[in-house]
Amino acid sequence: MLVVTAGVFFLQHTDMPEEMRVETMELCVTACEKFASNNESAAKMIKETMDKKFGSSWHVVIGEGFGFEITHEVKNLLYMFFGGSLAICVWKCS
Repeated sequence: MLVVTAGVFFLQHTDMPEEMRVETMELCVTACEKFASNNESAAKMIKETMDKKFGSSWHVVIGEGFGFEITHEVKNLLYMFFGGSLAICVWKCS
């Protein structure tokens, strides 16, 4: 578990390469800190940044108490928690 300025995050699952994983986690933490009361804006920031950096089509879900089943491209999935119960799922599927 890594400690950041405004909270704690926990990596639940990923198949991303190390460099992409680190960049994506840092982006998720930055977006959730910047838009602490607006998950839609945080998700938009993450999606737009991922699309620019790693090509489209990235998808982002941020919230509490949801389940999911998705199809994603290999090595393009990250599922983490931020600040305890805020889940963030980022994946690419063209």
